[in-house]
Amino acid sequence: MDQELFFQVIIVGDTGVGKTCLQLRFSENSFKEQHSVTIGVEFGAKNIQVGSQTIKLQIWDTAGQETYRSITKSFYQRADGVILVYDATARHTFENCENWLEEIRQNSAADVVIFLIGNQVDLIEKGQEDRQVAYEEGKLFAEKQRLSGFIETSAKSGINVNEAFYEFSKVLFERWKERREFKPATQPRIELRPTVINKKKKCCYMKSNNLLIKNDACTEA
Repeated sequence: MDQELFFQVIIVGDTGVGKTCLQLRFSENSFKEQHSVTIGVEFGAKNIQVGSQTIKLQIWDTAGQETYRSITKSFYQRADGVILVYDATARHTFENCENWLEEIRQNSAADVVIFLIGNQVDLIEKGQEDRQVAYEEGKLFAEKQRLSGFIETSAKSGINVNEAFYEFSKVLFERWKERREFKPATQPRIELRPTVINKKKKCCYMKSNNLLIKNDACTEA
């Protein structure tokens, strides 16, 4: 295909789960050990190739604080896809995913693509933090909630970041093809034709000597 597809994506999740780091790792292949907390919404973009199709992702990195929730909600309606992120070393961020899902589904289109990411697994591999959310828990949650996919990543080391966005983009592309190929059922054709009404004869009767006698000269109704 020669056409470049464009999808708007937002990243949501609790503060500190690594949303900005994921966006930077994917869009710029960089990582900042120290960065300011996201205020409102930050923007990034990158092209990704899915087969022969070029897809441009416009990524909106949202603030996790309750203060900025009203700003975040305004972006849901325009989003083709949502990436929901939790920290695999902080269980409360995983437990809050149910609340995030409720917010996403209340404010987004019915067919929005939702992808789950468990981030910061590098801390577990290096022994710096204990794992608080098992991989199987994340996978089961995604299946139970009928999400479009699940993967664990590390924005710091780059583990599975490109793979996550690639799998996410594949689902977006497939959803786009389904919409494009969908054709409404053909409405039945109604033809209006003049209706011929058979006229019936109206018979007349004459009274003679207290008897009713049928008159052969009947008129049409």
